[in-house]
Amino acid sequence: MMSTENHPPQKHERTSFFGLDIPFLDHLGVVPEYAQDGKSRISLELKPELTNSFQVAHGGLIMTLLDFAMAAAARSAAKHPLGVITIDMTTSFLRPSVGKILLEGTVLKAGKTIHYCEAVVLNDAGEITAKASGTFTLRK
Repeated sequence: MMSTENHPPQKHERTSFFGLDIPFLDHLGVVPEYAQDGKSRISLELKPELTNSFQVAHGGLIMTLLDFAMAAAARSAAKHPLGVITIDMTTSFLRPSVGKILLEGTVLKAGKTIHYCEAVVLNDAGEITAKASGTFTLRK
């Protein structure tokens, strides 16, 4: 027999993504590790609901994580509290991503308003599974 009592949804404390509230990344389970001096690191333990039909990380997930890793690096280089906006992003998938996913973002060149960045996805063996380059503008 099912209970007819209404139970309020469980609330959990939101994760801060280097000072920003990003509900989508929080929902995915992204762990922000650091963002400073034009470098960033984030991680994610791959869950079944984030995989594709081959039971590996969905490409859209990987692109989301690469985008954020680069954006966090860009924001940290400029010490810009408002965030950055992606102008352009190119992604290459080198091998399947499974298990714990680690991403590292780096600013290659920082300008007054435009930052050129790259990021890689690493597996548990330290192999690059995907990489991206991107251009970001500082939000005004």
